[in-house]
Amino acid sequence: MKRIYFDNNSTTRLHPEVLEKMLPYFRDTYGNASSIHWFGQEARRGMDRARERVANLIGASSDEIVFTSGGTEADNQALLGITDAIGKPGSRIITTAIEHQAVLNSCRFLEKKGFLVTYLPVDSRGRIDTGTLADSIDDDVILISIMLANNEVGTIQPVREAAELAKSKGILFHTDAVQAAGRIPIDVRQLGVDLLSLSGHKFHGPKGCGALFVRSGIPGPVLIHGGHHERRMRAGTENVSAIVGFGQASVLAGMRLKDTYTLVGFLRDRLEKGILERVAGVKVNGCPELRLPNTLNVSFDDVDAQLLVMNLDLMGIAVSTGSACQSDTREPSYVLSAMGCSIEQASSAIRFSLGADNTAEEVDFVLNTLPELVEELRH
Repeated sequence: MKRIYFDNNSTTRLHPEVLEKMLPYFRDTYGNASSIHWFGQEARRGMDRARERVANLIGASSDEIVFTSGGTEADNQALLGITDAIGKPGSRIITTAIEHQAVLNSCRFLEKKGFLVTYLPVDSRGRIDTGTLADSIDDDVILISIMLANNEVGTIQPVREAAELAKSKGILFHTDAVQAAGRIPIDVRQLGVDLLSLSGHKFHGPKGCGALFVRSGIPGPVLIHGGHHERRMRAGTENVSAIVGFGQASVLAGMRLKDTYTLVGFLRDRLEKGILERVAGVKVNGCPELRLPNTLNVSFDDVDAQLLVMNLDLMGIAVSTGSACQSDTREPSYVLSAMGCSIEQASSAIRFSLGADNTAEEVDFVLNTLPELVEELRH
């Protein structure tokens, strides 16, 4: 059976060049990067090169990159680390109602510690209003965290405008760019953010490795305490092979960004147009103009999304109902609910997330398979 993978927002295939770069650090250059002998220093050099490559992808300096175990840890480090460094019970954080669970659950944890959190609403397209953000700011706000692009619907937020507003008030600004990196251009200087989260496996790097950009001059957020690793901001022996792979994935993402943007945008639009033409009773969720080029979220009237996903899988097509981190629950998407979708619309939505490995032939196969399957489920 031919297998088609349209779930790239969950994870991506490890690029063969990334694997090749990683292998020597499993077999030969296996030293601890903190050791002063040859094995350790070779590992350190590999890490240093990777740090430069990750920094180049987002327009940062290499000394502003802190390696983590992934996007979730980077989000936790940003929120919990900053509030620990400069906050106190009663201090306020502003975020949005549609953030990734890594941010939302960190905020809920902070609420238990006495911090106050404002969850900004979004409109029907999944966008915040910067006027509402401005009205939410007072002297108690110490951190604003707004994701660059949503993982379920792909909506891109006005992060630069929000960060400018935060800067004018002397407030630190964090953005979760996990879904955006490798799909749209990112420059931390142009965005004006103080902290930014990344995860390598979202753009053909290895799982278990991410990074937090920490702008020079701000208090170093610490989440994991121990040794003096990562400029004392993240203790623990570094996962050198994964870091090297993350660096190589960053190089490839930067080189292929324009072509990837064009290709996946073409495929996504072809898929969307075909669904709208061939299937009645559908609704595209998200912002048509300001959306990741690879992401399509669609609600199918009178269809159970999980049944549709399982039946598509039986046909060899991998899609999802939303975030993989929420796959163990039958609850409707909180992102779609926050956008004003009904329970029925949220429960009937599936996400197609394409990548550079996908083809027009795969899109056409889905379009030839989906309409009949939807009708069968409706009956």
